[in-house]
Amino acid sequence: MTRTQMAWAILALATGGFAIGVTEFAIMGLQREIVLDLDVSYGQGGLLVSAYAVGVVVGAPVLALMGAKRERKAYALFLLVLFIIAHILSFVAPNFETLLVGRFLSGLPHGAYFATAALMSAQMVGPAKRGRAIAVVLSGLAIANVSGVPAVTWIGQLFGWRWMFLIVAGLAGLTMLAVAFLAPRQDAPAGASVKGELRALANQRLWVGIGLAVIGFSGMFAIYTYLSHVAVEVTGFSDSALPWVVFIFGAGMVIGTFMGGWATDKSVLGTVLIAMIMVALFMALFAALAHIPWVMLILLFCVGVSSSNLSPAMQTHLIDTAPKAPQLAASFHHSAFNAANALGAIVGGVTIDMGLGLRAPAYAGAIAASVGVLIALYAIWLTKRAGQKV
Repeated sequence: MTRTQMAWAILALATGGFAIGVTEFAIMGLQREIVLDLDVSYGQGGLLVSAYAVGVVVGAPVLALMGAKRERKAYALFLLVLFIIAHILSFVAPNFETLLVGRFLSGLPHGAYFATAALMSAQMVGPAKRGRAIAVVLSGLAIANVSGVPAVTWIGQLFGWRWMFLIVAGLAGLTMLAVAFLAPRQDAPAGASVKGELRALANQRLWVGIGLAVIGFSGMFAIYTYLSHVAVEVTGFSDSALPWVVFIFGAGMVIGTFMGGWATDKSVLGTVLIAMIMVALFMALFAALAHIPWVMLILLFCVGVSSSNLSPAMQTHLIDTAPKAPQLAASFHHSAFNAANALGAIVGGVTIDMGLGLRAPAYAGAIAASVGVLIALYAIWLTKRAGQKV
């Protein structure tokens, strides 16, 4: 393949990541419309977020194992078909229970698709540029937060929340066409098997990496979940300014993802360690200075950059921990990401309910990131002991 052909193939795969990012986060902005239309409580509406996250956690390793021996391009297309079917079910759902099932099914292909797309991209460009290639695939999530999610939320509010599911299904359909025509065939590694992938579960470095990912991303979600409350009640922004506040955070995530990809090609765990230190520092400063509007926005941007630096580095590290089980190892990144989503929201909510104030989730995130620094140092020690490059 020429460099141009590789670039188009990787962008095609990243389009799927964009569709996944839209469905994962736009549901939060449309919850009110869904709750009112289907006549359910706000607590039940929150289950639509949880059902998707559970689908990711369950589906990532299961579907990754199913794809261990399969040709990767065909398997990516199969996962997109599952994704589209789940969204059509959500679009036509006659009641809340059916919609909840649709959200769970929508989450199942999430991790396996990203794992497959990341491995395909890394193989296309080779070891020297794999971090940047993986970053492009993962950037779909971050870019969705900046552009796709606000646009689809606006359309859903104007024309009905069901349109979000149809639009996402359409994006996935376009991804299928692009991948079918632009991406090359990639056979599974020689000797790949389900048993071989499962044997990777006995790898200590893999589990340390998963723990590192959960801890590392939980701080970001502790801030993100309660960002609107902090922006209005602590910083003093108006409700109308919230889209811009979220945009600044999303812009930091996009830039951080690409920076992390570049840095990962220099040093995988070195990037993780530096990013984790920066996350701890910026979250602590954010908590302390959130009452100063311009400072809060700068620090929020920095939190987005440093947190997203972790994404390509963690994805690459998990692949490195289990070279004989890359499909399963890569999928765990997304299980960990969604587990961190749930953990960050829970920890942030507990600290607020304890009467510690709206700054408490950011402090909790800083503490989690500090623990992550220690885990990163341990991961570096394990990697050096295994005689591998840090």
